[in-house]
Parts: sequence; structure tokens; C-alpha cells
Amino acid sequence: MDFRLTDQQRELQDAARSFARKELPDLAREMEAKDFPVPADMVRRYGELGFLGVNLPGEYGGLGLGHLEALLVLEQFAMVSNAVAFPVFEALVGPVRTVERFGSDELRARIIPQVVKGEATVAVSMSEPEAGTALTDLATQAVEDGDDYVLDGTKRWTSGAGHARYYVVYTKLSDDAGAKGIGALLVDKEMDGVGFGQREELMGFRGIETRDITFDAVRVPKANVIVGAGGFGKLMSAFGLERCGNAIQSLGLAAGALEQASEYVQERKAFGKPIVDFQAVQLRLAEMAMQTEAARLLIYRAAANAAHAEDGLPSIYESSTAKCFANEIVRSVTANGMQVMGGYGYHKDYGMEQRVRDAFAWGIAGGTTDVQKTNIAAAIVGRRFDQRR
Repeated sequence: MDFRLTDQQRELQDAARSFARKELPDLAREMEAKDFPVPADMVRRYGELGFLGVNLPGEYGGLGLGHLEALLVLEQFAMVSNAVAFPVFEALVGPVRTVERFGSDELRARIIPQVVKGEATVAVSMSEPEAGTALTDLATQAVEDGDDYVLDGTKRWTSGAGHARYYVVYTKLSDDAGAKGIGALLVDKEMDGVGFGQREELMGFRGIETRDITFDAVRVPKANVIVGAGGFGKLMSAFGLERCGNAIQSLGLAAGALEQASEYVQERKAFGKPIVDFQAVQLRLAEMAMQTEAARLLIYRAAANAAHAEDGLPSIYESSTAKCFANEIVRSVTANGMQVMGGYGYHKDYGMEQRVRDAFAWGIAGGTTDVQKTNIAAAIVGRRFDQRR
């Protein structure tokens, strides 16, 4: 078992780090202050440099590398901020992977090259006012009508809503109850009947738009069916990679907090010496480092093992373990970073308090930490738990 990165992986990681640290800190601060998404011209730069196609197929313009390579890139962007990393997240581990895995040849050829070039983004639209964790309670429905489906319903908590061009919409495609009736359509925001609610005001995630989406008799061509009715299990199988992406966004926050705090405590003096000389500070740094390294190993393991899996995706057990652990430790690591920085950590001009606010989001988004623990327990005992009985 070799924990060292290959030369190619290290070169890719270094390229992402160099670009992110040179080009993105000022943009990240402006996005945090003014709450706007990554500008379209910068997203295209991401694409030109290959950051949006790391693990997407070469036939569509991607680099055709593995999921670990994709996460190495995403981690470097997330160390600057989750907001500047979000287009990378959506391209490499997000809903475009559902299109790539289950969409038709025509749909893949139409959508993926746009994503790789940074010309369009794809968001996922899952949750509803009465269906969040209990996702099989969806009310949104698409009814077959000639060559189209007619889609009606309301979605909540869609990250990227209004900004993204395309949406992977989980919907009922038949009258069968629960998971048997659920599939997914690709919806273009330019389609008649697609509407967006008011921008949500969240504790963190500034620079990542979150809105309701309404579908009012939206005609979606059958060519845009990604997964048909009864394909809910397929949709969930692809979610293992997104869990790892969620986890790496948490890891980026934690790693960035550790780096910032480490630099600060060596520069800041009290009683005539750097505060890193005080044992209490050393203990906090050590705790932050242990938690960050443990999360990194869990995430990298899930991604590396996916290369040997039959479906090429991280397992539920390993991706849920990585996500849950990273989601929990990032809250501790960023809080400790704020504590050792004192007033500067609590001040908006220095960025640590932003890390603390953003840290709490990832343990809610993409399946709560408690849901991940249920997944882990189910994998241990070898059966799913029916939450309805």
C-alpha cells in the first residue's frame, strides 16, 4: 500500500494550487462580500486550464483521469473558498456525472463538452418542501405527452439555481409509489415554464446561489431522460462520488484553516514570544492536524478504491464514512482556528470566521451526517433500514 502521490498526480495538484492561490483569493473575498457566483469568464478559464474535465472522458474533451485526481484539484480550490471551488465541484463530482453515467450518447455529447469548456454548468434539483431526507416522497411529476414529458412541481435548496444552465431534476415519471416511480430529467433553464424563487439568505455559502425552482407545465423532450421510472437506485449509486466531493470541500476548509492558523501563531507574539511557543496553542494545532489528515486519508481511500470497483464509483460505506467524518471535523478544526487567532479569527477581514460559517453547511447538504451514519450502519450489517416502519 503506497500512500505517495504519483508524479502526474503531484503535478496536477501543484498546477491547481498555483492557479488557485495566484488567481482566486481576491475574487473569493469579493464573492463573499457581494454574494455573487464565479463569473462566467473565470469559469471558462477553469475549463481552458483543464480543471473542469479532470475525470471526464477524453472523447468529450476531458482529461480522462481518475476520481482521486479530480479530488486533488478540488481540494486546492476549496482551500481558497468553497464558492470559487463550486464550479469544479459540480463538473467533477456533481450532477454532470449522472449525465455521463446514465444519459444517452446524444445527451452526453451535447452536455459534457459544454461543461468541460466552462460554457455551462449542471446543478442537481432533488429536495422539495415535503421531501428532503425522505427523498422518495417527491411530489414533482412528469407526465408523458407525445415526444415530451410535461413537468410540474417545486424544488427547494437547489445550489446553483438560476446560475446553472442545466438541472438534473429528480421527479416521478410514473404513478408507481415511492422509488419505483422516480427517475431524472435534464431540464434547461431556458425552457418555458421554468421559474426561480428569491435568493436564499444562508449562514454561509455566500457566492453559491440557492433558490427554489418551479416547473409549470415544462415540456421536456424524451431525449432529455437521464434515468427512467424505477431508476432511483441508479441515481443513488452515482451519489457516492458526490459524497466524496462534499467531503473534500470540507477538507479544503479544514486544511485552509490549519494552514492559516499555523502561519498566524508563528507571527503573533504575546509576552515577548510567538504564541506557538505556548503549549495550549501547540495542542490545538496538533488536534487540527490529526483531524485534517484523518479526513484526507478516508476521502483518498474511497476515491482510490473506486478505480477497482465494478461500477468505477466509491462505495456507500467508504464515501459515507469519509463524508460524515470530514463534515464533523471541519467544524472543530475551523473553530479551533478561530480560537487561536483570537479577535483576528472573529473578524470578517481575515477569513477564518467565513470558514466556520461555511463549515456547517456540508454536514447538512448532500445528506446529513446522521443519514451518513445510518448508511454506515446499514453497510456494516448488510441490509438497509426501513425508516417508514
